[in-house]
Amino acid sequence: MGCTAPQKKASLVGAFFVSVFYLTSAQAFCPAPAELPTFKVQRVVDGDTLRLVDGRSVRLIGVNAPELGRKGRPAEPYAEAARQRLQTLVAASDGHVGLQVGLEARDRYGRVLAHAYDSQGGNLEAQLLAEGLGYLVAVAPNVALVTCQRSAERSARQTGSGLWRQPPLRTPEQLKSGGFALIRAKVERVDRNRGGLWLELGGSLVAHVDAQALPDFDVRKLQGLSGRTVEVRGWVVDRARRGSLQPGRSRWLLPLTHNAMLEVIR
Repeated sequence: MGCTAPQKKASLVGAFFVSVFYLTSAQAFCPAPAELPTFKVQRVVDGDTLRLVDGRSVRLIGVNAPELGRKGRPAEPYAEAARQRLQTLVAASDGHVGLQVGLEARDRYGRVLAHAYDSQGGNLEAQLLAEGLGYLVAVAPNVALVTCQRSAERSARQTGSGLWRQPPLRTPEQLKSGGFALIRAKVERVDRNRGGLWLELGGSLVAHVDAQALPDFDVRKLQGLSGRTVEVRGWVVDRARRGSLQPGRSRWLLPLTHNAMLEVIR
């Protein structure tokens, strides 16, 4: 059954106010720099990656969207919603985005690492995070907007938006494969050596802060985490699959790339 004229008008008005809300919130979370070069977007690859008409791929800094289905694997929840939302945001900006390239300009795949802004000054990563269509990630040295992006994600968590309607927390025992994960666990043991600091989390999972990353953390706080419950996030490595699992070591390794990737719950 089609919508009546009043219903269509109400729907359009609702959509307008939703768009204004997210635009305003994103600007409040991560205001745009005064001037940015703008680029034409050829297509939106997924919820955190753009392809420009000049052929470059751009990986948005600070957000990790759920993975689309690939190589026989099903898409993760909200993966398609994240891509479609990013498509909508880019289209509303006349297909152009302003880019602020990170201190580390490219990733290991050759993609440009950048913050993206629409024509109204809205930060695209903050918009996605505020709508629950991605996870905050922080990888030094590209952490200039981590505070405002964390606020955007917290807003989504508080309202149960998007993927936070059913928080995607896992325990170490639930790990079945490598890849991005958000883990809640009790710290069983804390060790420090020349390689950095290690948090044993049970379930054959260890979180690792590399020695070079320790200046970004409160080391005394980390060393006092034994017995505390924490949330850690990042890309889990399966040492067994890589052939680097040694006797007595945990199978799962989660490198912590910035203090924003760890939160003490209790």
